[in-house]
Amino acid sequence: MGGKAIAIVPAAGVGRRFDPETIKTFVPLDDMPVLAHTIKRLHNEEAVHEILPVLRKEDIDSGYEMAKEFNFTKVNQIAAGGVERQDSIFNALKLLEEREIPLPGETLILIHDGARPLIPKGLIKMLAEEIENFDAVVPGIQVKDTLKEVSPNGTVVSTLDRSVIRAVQTPQAFKFKTIKTAYERACSDQFYATDDAALVERMGGKVKIIEGDENNIKITTREDLKMAEDILARGIV
Repeated sequence: MGGKAIAIVPAAGVGRRFDPETIKTFVPLDDMPVLAHTIKRLHNEEAVHEILPVLRKEDIDSGYEMAKEFNFTKVNQIAAGGVERQDSIFNALKLLEEREIPLPGETLILIHDGARPLIPKGLIKMLAEEIENFDAVVPGIQVKDTLKEVSPNGTVVSTLDRSVIRAVQTPQAFKFKTIKTAYERACSDQFYATDDAALVERMGGKVKIIEGDENNIKITTREDLKMAEDILARGIV
């Protein structure tokens, strides 16, 4: 897909599994905040011409200071977060739509978790190439463990075929009109999902899974932070 991409980076979550007293995206990782690593990787992508972080209102000033400190010139605005991740991204999409110059419906939108600082090289290029023929493109990796569906009381209902199961990651790619419409419908129906592609699936969109990367981890716990430090130290991404 031609043109340039806009990357929305939700980072307004408190991260209760990490530390309820700490905003994990501002935690140091190899002498830089986690979020700075994430934005730096996006900033270095030629296909990305703008990065729109989404932060808690009380963190927005810190976000602008960080962008200035690390010379993130592709960060022009920071959107205010909402109650849930989905609310935060919808705020960012509405902010893009409210611009004086209308955003073309075909504009490539990447949605990437602020707590995933290790975007693999080449992944965004693959997403941009595939989105031409699909409504959403998502990286995913095969699961290694056996998966079982269980009832509320813990009884096994079935054993799933892991060969057809993927653990999805971000960035996820969409055309602006498609993802904006999906979010509007979800908001109208008060429907919430755990990832953005699920909202496109819900309205009948065609979603493509491409190969993800095991090193593209999301920092959820302190152990994940240590793993990210090890990956950076080994220089494997």
